[in-house]
Amino acid sequence: MRAVVLNCSLKKSPEPSNTQMLADVVVKALEERDVEVRTFRVVDYDVPPGVVTDLGEGDQWPTLHDELLNGEILVVATPTWVGRPSSIAQRVIERMDAMLSEQDDEGRPVAYNRVAGVVVTGNEDGAHHVISEVSGALADIGYTIPGQAWTYWNMGPGPGPDYPDTTHGHDWSKSTGEAMAANLHAAALALEKSPIPAPPSSG
Repeated sequence: MRAVVLNCSLKKSPEPSNTQMLADVVVKALEERDVEVRTFRVVDYDVPPGVVTDLGEGDQWPTLHDELLNGEILVVATPTWVGRPSSIAQRVIERMDAMLSEQDDEGRPVAYNRVAGVVVTGNEDGAHHVISEVSGALADIGYTIPGQAWTYWNMGPGPGPDYPDTTHGHDWSKSTGEAMAANLHAAALALEKSPIPAPPSSG
């Protein structure tokens, strides 16, 4: 089984990413279940705005799109900025919109029978809002979102230290991330055994 993590940090490599540090909790738990995990920091790729899969010369989204189709599990990891997902996360969702019209050999939307979850970091509240926005979009695209398929960390109201600068809340975020990985894996196995069929024809 394969998983893809799209880290939607605004920080380019090799700058440390708080969001990646929390996502790595989920990565480790997936790897312990023999899932092959590949992580991509989207800001390192040239992904222009749009709602199609391939915008032509210079567009690197098709590379990431192919990775999504090679994995059964997707984790979207995003920081919280102004109470919302990062602009990179929003761009990813907009580019994934094209997957609604893409079908597999059996006439199913290509996101069917794939599962997804969300990782969120940020100093202030808003994590549940971000989780709801991203999860809702992924469900619209066709992903299955298992129960409790998310983890987050924040420091509480007002400015404060970043995730790696404190141990505050780490135990809870870690245990929740491990549960997220277990639920994603279990749901992916269930869909492998009993796939969702193509939607009924509207004709």
